[in-house]
Amino acid sequence: MDASIRKTFNKNFTEEKYGDLILSLNADLKKPIEFRVAETPVFLTDDFRDRLIEAGDNIIQAILKPDFKSLTERAIPDQWRVANENDHPHFIALDFGVCKDTDGNIVPKLIELQGFPSLYGFQVHLGENYRETYNIPGNQTIYFDGLNKSSYLDLLKRTILGPYQSHEVVLMDVDAPDQKTAVDFYLTQNYLGVPVLSLNELIQEGDRLYYFAGNEKKCIRRIYNRLIFDEIAGDTDIFSKVVDIRKPLDVEWITHPNWFYRISKFTMPYLKGPYIPETRFLHQVTEIPANLDKFVLKPLFSFAGQGVIIDVNEADIRNIKDPENWILQEKVNYEPVLQAPDGGVKVEIRLLYLWPDRDAQPTLAINLARLSRGKMIGVRYNKNFDWVGGTVAFMHK
Repeated sequence: MDASIRKTFNKNFTEEKYGDLILSLNADLKKPIEFRVAETPVFLTDDFRDRLIEAGDNIIQAILKPDFKSLTERAIPDQWRVANENDHPHFIALDFGVCKDTDGNIVPKLIELQGFPSLYGFQVHLGENYRETYNIPGNQTIYFDGLNKSSYLDLLKRTILGPYQSHEVVLMDVDAPDQKTAVDFYLTQNYLGVPVLSLNELIQEGDRLYYFAGNEKKCIRRIYNRLIFDEIAGDTDIFSKVVDIRKPLDVEWITHPNWFYRISKFTMPYLKGPYIPETRFLHQVTEIPANLDKFVLKPLFSFAGQGVIIDVNEADIRNIKDPENWILQEKVNYEPVLQAPDGGVKVEIRLLYLWPDRDAQPTLAINLARLSRGKMIGVRYNKNFDWVGGTVAFMHK
C-alpha cells in the first residue's frame, strides 16, 4: 500500500471528517446505508496495482477458454438451473487478499470469484465522497482502463441497458427494498433510470413478463438480476406464489443466473498461477495433507462465507457426506498492510469487470475493497472494530 499517501491521510484524519463522510454518503438517499463504511480508502502502489491487473487478466483468460462452460456444467444445482442461458457473463468479480510472498513482496492472492453483480453503482458514489471529504489528490482514481466517471457510467449503461430503454429493463431482487445492498439498487436507478422491483412484482402473461409503473403495465425485456437463489432456498414452494423465473421466458438476463454458479468457488480448482492458492475438489483429494493447518474447507454452494471451516482437522474432512460439493483450499494469510492509527488492518480488493454484449471480452472497470481486523473478512467477523468495513481503492491514473 502507498505509504506516503497513507501517512498524509492519517495525519489529517479526524473523527469529525469521518462523520462528515457518513452524512454526505447518506444525503438524499431513500434510506441510510446499512453496512459499515470504513474510515479510509485504500491507496495502492503502482507495483501492487499492476500485480492485481496481471492476476485478474490470467483468470479472465481461463474463463475465456472454449471449454469453460463444459468444465463448469456440474456447478449449477439442478433445482436452480435457469433456462435460456447466454454465452458469457456480463459481470465478473474477483476477490483478492493482500498478502506477503516468501520473498517479502506484497502480492494479491485470489480468495473467491463470482459471475454476479456487485456494488457497481455504490462504488462510484463512495469514491466521490471519499475524494470530496478527504481531499484525495486528483491524480488518484478508483477506475481502471483509463475510465473516468462519465465513461464508466457509459460502459455500465451499455452493459445493463444494451439496446433497450430504461423502462424495459428492471433491477430485480427477492425483496429489493429490504436488502442491505439496496443503496446500490437505488443509486443504479439514479444513474440509469431502471426501476427496482421485488420478485413478487413480476407479472407473467404467456412467456412474457410485465410490471406496473403506477397504473401502467410495462413489458420487461431485460432483468438486471440481483437475486441469489440461496436467499430463497428455505422457501420450498416459493415458485407457486411468484413467477417461476427458472422457466423459458421471453426475457434477457443481465447476467444470467447460471453464471453465479459457473464462476464461483467451483472454478478455483481449474485455476493455476502465482496468485492462485492451491485448490482441489475434496472428492479428488486422495491423501489428506499432513499440514491441514495450512488449508481451509469450503462448501461450493454457499455464499458470504457461510459454512467455511477455517481450522480444519481430519475428522472434519471424513465427516463430509458430499465431498464432491466441497473444496480444500490453501489458506491465504492476509498481511495487515494498511496502517490505521492503532495498528495494521487486513485488506481485500475486489476487481469488478463489465462485459457488454458484442464486446469480445470483459473490461476491468472499477474496484471494491474491504478492511478487516477479524479472523475473516465480513461484517459478522468485525463487530465492534473501527477502521473496518466497505471501502474503495485509489491508485495513480
